[in-house]
Amino acid sequence: MIVNYKLTYFPLRGLGEATRLILTYSQQQFENETITHEQLAEMKPKLTYGKVPVLEVDGKKLYQSATICRYLGEKHGLAGKDDWEKAKVNEVVDFYKDVYAELTPYQYNIMYSQPGDTKKLREELLKESGSGYFAPSGITFVDFIVADYLLNWKLKEEKFMKDKFPELIAYVDKVHALPQLQDYLSERPADS
Repeated sequence: MIVNYKLTYFPLRGLGEATRLILTYSQQQFENETITHEQLAEMKPKLTYGKVPVLEVDGKKLYQSATICRYLGEKHGLAGKDDWEKAKVNEVVDFYKDVYAELTPYQYNIMYSQPGDTKKLREELLKESGSGYFAPSGITFVDFIVADYLLNWKLKEEKFMKDKFPELIAYVDKVHALPQLQDYLSERPADS
């Protein structure tokens, strides 16, 4: 059965990109509706939370980027192979959301060597799985979320990131080297 997906977000990566990557990796066709901030202002009263991204699945709307990614991860076999691995994947998503909530100080910590803890992401969470992804069985939806987040750092401070955090850059490159993503990544605007 064919599912009709429609993602509504801005014409940039941001909180919508992990959804695009998951759908592309899973070889799902989807409508990628891009809107302006002015269009969002008009749509806002009709949106449950007044924000995007919004994923429509056969006309039903789903909000919140992590929820969208969890849903797609479950639906397309990217949530983990068993209950324990699924819990560990969701643990990383929750850690990521905590980091994202404190984005500015954490990002400054990474880029400008201010006090803080970067060891969890680099040494514990990623290396613990043994697969090069966050789950021992391989790629899951959280990898698309975290890799896109780290790509922002790479694009802003590439030399610094390569010098200080080569394992994170290698991780981003590994996710973005997946064959299923190549057509999409080659067509995506560089500044999106």
